[in-house]
Amino acid sequence: MPAHRPLALVTGASSGIGFELAKLAAQDGHDLVVAADTPLEEAVRELEGFGTQVFAAHVDLSTQEGVEHFLSLATDRRVDALFANAGHGLGQAFLDQAFDEIMHVVNTNISGTLYLLHRVGRGMREQEGGRILVTGSIAGYQPGSYQAVYNASKAFVDSFALALRDELKETGVTVSCLMPGVTDTDFFERAGLLDTKMANGKKMDPAIVAKVGYDAMMDGEADVIAGWKNKIEAALANITPGEHLAAQHGKVARPGSANTRH
Repeated sequence: MPAHRPLALVTGASSGIGFELAKLAAQDGHDLVVAADTPLEEAVRELEGFGTQVFAAHVDLSTQEGVEHFLSLATDRRVDALFANAGHGLGQAFLDQAFDEIMHVVNTNISGTLYLLHRVGRGMREQEGGRILVTGSIAGYQPGSYQAVYNASKAFVDSFALALRDELKETGVTVSCLMPGVTDTDFFERAGLLDTKMANGKKMDPAIVAKVGYDAMMDGEADVIAGWKNKIEAALANITPGEHLAAQHGKVARPGSANTRH
């Protein structure tokens, strides 16, 4: 990769918000190193159409080995932007979920993300500059009945991103947290949530969500919630008892809820 162009790293880049973030970075003149645990060939072809060089890693980002392979494609170049977007959901009641699937959510959303941020963040601190966008979620504001592990993992991510931002505030490195709501991606299919009201309701366009996050990162904002309805939902979550939030979430995330009236 030629060293005269800025370099952006993007995880979860095969589709959805991650792919749209990669497109924005490509249009902004970045070379790209992209990763996902699903095939990337189609995404790479489209991204290369913007005249950028794209290097792709089809890896499991829940593991340190997967993250290391992804980072190795940067070939010791300065990383100007990191989009830590990879994440997984998981539907059904906690006790009905397979524990290996639970741990894959935890290891992708938390452990793998932490390792990636630790590795890239140290490099950015040393070079005294860089931008990081972490994809959290407004789900982190809500106890997520029938999606309990995912929501809890996003509460961790939302909190951690802002703490890291504060620790880096005098280093030239900025950390921003994008908090989407329900977005039109393959998240619901992969999480086994297609028979829920949540999956069958209105969703935001991932391109719009990505643009909100990208602009926030470029402006150095701390956190941004995509969509005015999601902003209202997050504000209400701060004043609503947790027990009620969990019950409300259960109504839309309970298996089979798409076929019920209440």
